[in-house]
Amino acid sequence: MPAVTFSDPALRSPHPRLGSAVSLTGVAKEYGTGEAKVTALRSVDLDLPYGELVLLVGPSGCGKTTLISIVAGLLDASEGEVEVLGQNLTRMGGGRKVRFRGENIGFVFQQYNLLPSLTAAENASVPLLVAGWDRKKAVAKAGELLTAVGLGDRLKSFPNQLSGGQQQRVAIARALVHDPRLLVCDEPTAALDAASGRTVMTLIRQVAVEADRAVIVVTHDSRVYDFGDRIVFMSDGRIEKVEARQPARDVAPS
Repeated sequence: MPAVTFSDPALRSPHPRLGSAVSLTGVAKEYGTGEAKVTALRSVDLDLPYGELVLLVGPSGCGKTTLISIVAGLLDASEGEVEVLGQNLTRMGGGRKVRFRGENIGFVFQQYNLLPSLTAAENASVPLLVAGWDRKKAVAKAGELLTAVGLGDRLKSFPNQLSGGQQQRVAIARALVHDPRLLVCDEPTAALDAASGRTVMTLIRQVAVEADRAVIVVTHDSRVYDFGDRIVFMSDGRIEKVEARQPARDVAPS
């Protein structure tokens, strides 16, 4: 299959040896003002390397989803600097940020956000269609990914004909279909049984171990810890500690 073409060469990511995949310096995020103000992130410093799958863990409400939304360019930080794949998102204009996100980042949302009028294969092909792929080729590539996550017999099913776990797998295929340089996942195994969760995490890890790519996974599921190269522990909007790990042998790249 042809690769996704970049409409703006300036948005191409630099060689990975030039820096971290993600670098956050003094990042804070506040919502509201006055007595209604809520602080979601408090001066977060974090550097994540290329070629790794990073797990982001911590109690509900500690700022995990806010953090990955800022990394993915879906939210702007209130303070601090955000560099992703060698690009400074803090200084990037809105339109350019949208293009950068579409060409470099895959996001798996907690809410699946599938389009009800499209089949599973059509939903998973959307990023390729947006990038200008021929529809037939885009749907075919999406079908390959859906088959890899166990949905080869549901390619023509609509979202309302799929279980929650099946919809989650469609959402994951959609996030992977354009070969993103950074994949950001919010609870990707929450609706899956153990076997399906392992299949999905194996596929996600295959993305992470490329030298010029990285993956961040928010999770409460301790079953996926074996897939991580490091775990970032969060509490009350802060990074508490970062723990380097050796992935289990049966999930590490051969």
